[in-house]
Amino acid sequence: MQPYFFPYIGYFQLLSAVDRFVFYDDVNYIKSGWVNRNKLFLSGAVRYITVPLTAASSFEKINKTKTHSEKEWVEKMLSSIKQSYGKAPYYKDVSGIVEKVLKSDDGYISTLAKNSITYVAEYLQLDCDFNESSALYDNEEIKGSDRVLDICRMEKAVEYWNLPGGKDLYSHDEFEANGVKLKFVEVSIEPYKQECPDFQSGLSIIDVMMFNDRETVKEMIARGSMR
Repeated sequence: MQPYFFPYIGYFQLLSAVDRFVFYDDVNYIKSGWVNRNKLFLSGAVRYITVPLTAASSFEKINKTKTHSEKEWVEKMLSSIKQSYGKAPYYKDVSGIVEKVLKSDDGYISTLAKNSITYVAEYLQLDCDFNESSALYDNEEIKGSDRVLDICRMEKAVEYWNLPGGKDLYSHDEFEANGVKLKFVEVSIEPYKQECPDFQSGLSIIDVMMFNDRETVKEMIARGSMR
C-alpha cells in the first residue's frame, strides 16, 4: 500500500491482517489523495489536516516528493488539533504521537507518512514487519499486478491482502495461477463517541485514538481484520 498520512482505521485493519506490510513508496504521488493529508473534526466541521508539499507532481515518486521547507505548518497543525481535541480523554498520549511524527520530517512526505503509520502501530502494539518497495525489491520497472506478484514471489508469500478498493484492480485467477491467494479485508467502522453532533465515519486514526483507549482501538481494528 502507498504510505498515507495518519490513515483511517481500515488501513490498520489491513495492517493487522498481515505478517509483512510493504510500503509502496516508489510509485507516483497522487494529487488530492491521502499521502499527505487526512480528515479530522476541526472547529466544528470535518476538515483536512494537510502536510504542505514543494512542487508536488503526479510524475514524481512518493519517496522523492518533498515537504515544504518552511515548517510553520507543524505548529499550526498541532495547535489546530489541540483546539479541537484538547479535552478528549486520550489527547495527551495521542498528541504526543502526532508531534513525534511531525518533528520526524526529513524533507520527504514518504518519511512522515510511513512514520505516522509505524508510530501508531507501535503505540497500539500491532505485530507486523514493515518493508519499503524502494529499498528491497529492485523491480520498479514492473507495473501493476505483475509487480505485486513479483514482490510476493520474493517474499515467498502465499496470501496477498488488500483493502476493498483493490477488488477492481486485481484478479483472483491471476493470483491463483501464481500460487498466491488474493484476499480482501472487510473494513469495519463502528460508531464511537466523538465531539461531532452526528457520527463521522472514516476520519483519521487520530480521531479514533483520541476517544478510545489502546485496548478498545485494538479490538476495533481486530473486528475488521478477522472477517
